[in-house]
Order: sequence, then C-alpha cells, then structure tokens
Amino acid sequence: EPLVDISTTDKEVKIVAEMPGIIKEYIKINAYEYSVEIISDNPQRKYHKVIDLPPEADIETVKSKYNNGILELVINKKKETKPKGKEIKVE
Repeated sequence: EPLVDISTTDKEVKIVAEMPGIIKEYIKINAYEYSVEIISDNPQRKYHKVIDLPPEADIETVKSKYNNGILELVINKKKETKPKGKEIKVE
C-alpha cells in the first residue's frame, strides 16, 4: 500500500500518495461516490489502496497529478445547498 496523506479545507479534499518507482502509465484511479481507488499494475511494484472520502467530496471534480513518485488528487467539495426557509402567514 502506498503511504497516503489526506487533508481537507473548506473548499477541497487533497490526497497525496507516495508511489516511488512507478511510471504514470501504470497508475489507474477509480472514483466512486464515497471512495477513491488507486491501483498500479507496474510489474516490479504493485500498489492498491482504497481511500474513503467525506460525503461532501464531489467526485465529478477530481484532478490528479503525478510527479517524482508523488500522486496528488484534489477533489472539490460540493456546494452546500441549504434549504430555503418559507414564511408562513398566521391567519
């Protein structure tokens, strides 16, 4: 399993995975509603990790970067839709 660090801010969830010795063509990322799966089919080193996401993570906005053995995923948080209140007249 790769070493993974997850940090959250008000606007996004950031996942950093250390995957040294992997060519980016061997990395596969699958995003599900409440998790992200990172797989590497490199013949020398195989990685597999499922990372749970907070419910407010919007998987439609996932961006990934891979550089010098570090895989970085940034997922925006869903905009909170607060239900609008309704004023009720007293009769």
